[in-house]
Amino acid sequence: MTATLISGDRILEPAAFERQTERAAAAMLASGIGAGDAVAILLRNDFEFFVASLAARWIGAFATPINWHATPDEIGYVLTDSGARLLVAHDDLAAPLAGRLGDTLLVSVPTPPEIAVAYALAPSAPLPEATAWTDWLADEATDPPPQGPGGASVVIYTSGTTGKPKGVRRRPLEPEHLAAQVEMLIHGYGLHPGETMRILMTGPMYHSAPNSYGLAAAGIADTIVLQPRFDAEQLLAMVEQHRITHMHVVPTMFVRLLKLPAEVRAAYDISSLRFVVHGAAPCPIEVKRQMIDWWGPVINEYYGSTETGLITGHGSADALAKPGTVGRALPNVILRVLTDGDDEAAAGAIGDIYVKSGSVPDFTYHGRDAERSEIERDGFITVGDIGWIDEDGFLFLCDRRRDMIISGGVNIYPAEIEAALLAIDGVRDAAVFGIPDPEFGEAVCAYIQPEDGVTFDADTIRNRLGETLSRFKLPRTIEFAAELPREDSGKIFKRRLREPYWTEAGRKI
Repeated sequence: MTATLISGDRILEPAAFERQTERAAAAMLASGIGAGDAVAILLRNDFEFFVASLAARWIGAFATPINWHATPDEIGYVLTDSGARLLVAHDDLAAPLAGRLGDTLLVSVPTPPEIAVAYALAPSAPLPEATAWTDWLADEATDPPPQGPGGASVVIYTSGTTGKPKGVRRRPLEPEHLAAQVEMLIHGYGLHPGETMRILMTGPMYHSAPNSYGLAAAGIADTIVLQPRFDAEQLLAMVEQHRITHMHVVPTMFVRLLKLPAEVRAAYDISSLRFVVHGAAPCPIEVKRQMIDWWGPVINEYYGSTETGLITGHGSADALAKPGTVGRALPNVILRVLTDGDDEAAAGAIGDIYVKSGSVPDFTYHGRDAERSEIERDGFITVGDIGWIDEDGFLFLCDRRRDMIISGGVNIYPAEIEAALLAIDGVRDAAVFGIPDPEFGEAVCAYIQPEDGVTFDADTIRNRLGETLSRFKLPRTIEFAAELPREDSGKIFKRRLREPYWTEAGRKI
């Protein structure tokens, strides 16, 4: 490891970082974890997130990060589906899982003080059935453990049409991918091996892009500073204090930064910034322009997915010249937009976006090979997004075929929310979809058709949903209708419901 990790007042120097990774890899092997096994990680951004992820890679296992906002049932689903034999978790995050882990070994990490303060957490202790991280990491091995077969890395759980997430599991890394991955880091993330890079990690590493960004930076950056919880003014202070050069953010962070008073924005020196990259959610055109006006031409954007890796990218000049674009194809990436008849769409014509990338190995959905086959056409993959390519090769997005909502960089699955709504007595039918939101990119909207004679209010619905769903999945907008529009097949015509919201925002649909 080349990077020094900093979190609050704690510092992990590169030599200690590498030694802890070796010890964690040895502990995994001693615990019966081997090549191809899943190592679940339920941690906020912390030193141990890096150590556990890289240790799993060392022995050929798959790190499987879990969204720590998830409910115990949602966490249990990922643990069961992935077959994880080991769970590394912060004390406070593991507490709700008491008695629910079965044969999964729980290794408990103390929640660090800077995270406890940021989230106003009460003191916590490891569960009785947990093994403490420091005990598990006992320094028994004098030599690094043998490296497992190459290629194992991370299994990220992403959206599914059933509402249950799917684990994206890649095939082994081949030699031809190495140079392509370096190009991806340079052109997509702005991470140049050999250059001085001081990185501020703001986004949760259970998400695909912050995960790949952070783990790649660990091997080539000089410093990685972990922000315990996003705070706009604190971010500016940390940039000044640590002379940050690189960041990965989501558009919601831009919105909150722009809401700071002018005198606060002017109080911090951000001149060290060289490459700030954002993705994971739509960025309003005016927000992008204002950030470039403030921070200068250091704002960059990518578009991609867990399945495909990074697909397109562009910098500030292209953002101003082509408002709304998500960029052009990155090196080793081929883009196609196909019509419903699988014909190549003309420039400007809307269709399904397909991609072939030489930067990442092929993948399958863990335990769902058939679903992986359904999204391929002649070697090209689609994740359900719809858009168009202009005459200069710039890609624009306008919809998602499978209705996944991305709010503040978080993937939300409408089918899961619809199922929870239909479980409420008196709800006859429901449709959930994303609508434009100036801060989060998209917000969850639900249309509900009650049974005859039944009335609800929005707060009652949210309270009922909150019994089974994480807070970030609760609809911000709830509408009630005596009848929902339907297609000839009887399926709810969601497009008619959501179209007015997007038309009002000036977006194609």
